Amino acid sequence: MNVLVLGSGGREHAIAWKIRQSKKCTALFCMPGNPGTARIAQNIEGSVKDFNAIKEQILRHDIDMVVVGPEDPLVGGLRDFIESDPQLSRVLFIGPGKSGARLEGSKDFAKEFMSRHGIPTAAYKSFTSAGLAEADRFLESLNPPYVLKADGLAAGKGVLIVDNLPEAKRQLREMLGGKFGEAGNTVVIEQFLAGIEVSVFVLTDGKDYMILPEAKDYKRIGENDKGLNTGGMGAVSPVPFADRDFMAKTEQKIIRPTIEGLKKDGIDYKGFIFIGLMNCAGEPYVIEYNVRMGDPETEAVMTRIESDLLEHLTAAAQGRLSGEKISVSPEEAFTVVCVSGGYPESYEKGFEITGTPYLLENRPDSPVKIFHSGTAVRDGKLVTSGGRVLAVTVNGKGIPACREVIYREMEKIGFTGKYYRKDIGLDLLGPKEK
Repeated sequence: MNVLVLGSGGREHAIAWKIRQSKKCTALFCMPGNPGTARIAQNIEGSVKDFNAIKEQILRHDIDMVVVGPEDPLVGGLRDFIESDPQLSRVLFIGPGKSGARLEGSKDFAKEFMSRHGIPTAAYKSFTSAGLAEADRFLESLNPPYVLKADGLAAGKGVLIVDNLPEAKRQLREMLGGKFGEAGNTVVIEQFLAGIEVSVFVLTDGKDYMILPEAKDYKRIGENDKGLNTGGMGAVSPVPFADRDFMAKTEQKIIRPTIEGLKKDGIDYKGFIFIGLMNCAGEPYVIEYNVRMGDPETEAVMTRIESDLLEHLTAAAQGRLSGEKISVSPEEAFTVVCVSGGYPESYEKGFEITGTPYLLENRPDSPVKIFHSGTAVRDGKLVTSGGRVLAVTVNGKGIPACREVIYREMEKIGFTGKYYRKDIGLDLLGPKEK
């Protein structure tokens, strides 16, 4: 099969890395890709939002399957565009159409979907600027902290957690006043859920589903979960508190009702569903849906899948996932993200990256995998080109052993302003392990 992976980050690098291992993979392309994917695939220049350019490349390279990494083209209707074109009718596609992508593209739609299908989530109400007085009253009925979410896509920045009521009312007015552009025309206010977060990933063909390895990610820039939210500073899989009992509850109360809900609503969904969960005293509640894999969780999750990912994707796209069985390594996967100084606010780019021998060679048997997120090649040198630069992953037996290896490797990476969190995974250790 000729496979095209859309996207340019660490998530797409990890997906491409796993697909490349399949015997069914004849040729692999990434659009636009990055210096890491260039070692395992042919990179193609172009934007994931340019549907006509994507069509041109599908035809030029005789692509059999398209795998979408980021959410934007899915919310924009890329699947619908491809399915409606007679020239592309045979192409297999991993990702929902526009109707299914509303699970991520509209938080109000997602909350209504959960409410309609009895899926546990926080109490909520949605408001526009016309309902500001009612929104204030709803805030006053809640206990702090207050959770405000822009309805639409806001580049991962549209969720605010505010500690006091006056500040919550002020932020609400800023959001409805254009702080996040059109994404904030509607704001979802919801009850704060106290607990521990876990990311659960499902591959579905619209009828059946396959549960992929779960992961815990770390969003804050500072250690001990302090500071600004980021796109993700690290991930660990498996998650100790997501034990058999918790995952059984998750499957029964959340995963099955989600797949059944999509069917009842007439939504043909073939692709990944990322379910952001809160473990509240052993009970799972949905924080959010994403319609693609997460980043940097993917960089951990992909290294634990031992079966053929391309086989699973083909079965999902063809509606025959019920016959597939996933094989998962029992070992831990531990990912730490190396970022540019100043991220997630302003930062400089273009610094040469030096160090570890694994920067470009990610062999399947390598003890260290490095997935590129924000890198470029200029004048023959690997340089920084984004906020999140590299996601370093180690597989091993136990979090302490993984931590020892990965932080030794992180020290070898060099570029001006390099920063990474040194406490990833510490919160998951028992008293005797710390």
